Amino acid sequence: MPSPVRHRPRRYPSDTTAAEWALLEPLLPVEACQTKTGGHPEKWPRRQIVDAIRYLVDNGSKWRSLPADFPPWQTVYGFFARWNRAGVVTFIRDQLRRHIRIGKGRCPFPVTLIVDSQSVKAASTVGRDSRGYDAGKKINGRKRHLVVDTLGLPVMITVTAGDVRDEIIARDLLWRLRLTHPQITQVWADSAYARDLLPSWTAGRLWMTLRPVLRPKGTRGFVVLPRRWKVERSIGWIMNARRNARDYERLPQHAEAHLNWAFITLMTRRLTRTGRTPSWTKKPRPAG
Repeated sequence: MPSPVRHRPRRYPSDTTAAEWALLEPLLPVEACQTKTGGHPEKWPRRQIVDAIRYLVDNGSKWRSLPADFPPWQTVYGFFARWNRAGVVTFIRDQLRRHIRIGKGRCPFPVTLIVDSQSVKAASTVGRDSRGYDAGKKINGRKRHLVVDTLGLPVMITVTAGDVRDEIIARDLLWRLRLTHPQITQVWADSAYARDLLPSWTAGRLWMTLRPVLRPKGTRGFVVLPRRWKVERSIGWIMNARRNARDYERLPQHAEAHLNWAFITLMTRRLTRTGRTPSWTKKPRPAG
């Protein structure tokens, strides 16, 4: 058996730069061989594992179709699943978000959030137990619920079947937000999240203000809605990663992981970028 390649040339756009790896490496868990319980040394460098995951998310390829210069797909998938199950992926995402907020002079812990959902088609690999038909969008697949801060950076991501109504998942989503982020005071949301007296329930049970963002009366076509455009822009960011254009994952948790990895790549690039800020990060112009 040939020995693993320890120094793979950086040849893909999704590969980590030296500056990005300097951000990510300290956030990964300690190798088992360096803990008290012990374990075998890892055969493949972790940077190659991360590069392989980022390649798959960015290009939308199958696990079995990873290029030959990456570690075996079974190894990469194993790290992908274990890190997601252990909460490593969300930990990295949250730490990078705090790093960006501190760099912009913001408090590392946001108090105002914005939530919205996106329905996407599901591939044949998605089972019937985790997919459904969204009658409003006329899509058979899954629904992504994104909670972002006022910079558009992710705070929580939940993937459900497409037929789950927003106001139903909103109770569970807001409850988990209160438990994991006790500093939150206000959440802006689409009007679908504010049905069935949900704002009064949120204020009375969670001591949190839920404010719906309504579409102006009499408007037709595309309209830039206050505050909601930030979460819609975040949805556009993750759609640049081709793996997220459609849901292929058997487990909703893995679909969430792919979304988180897309945001991780976006945030590491932003933290290590030099030069002028690109125009796609700015507020869109109103139509007309």
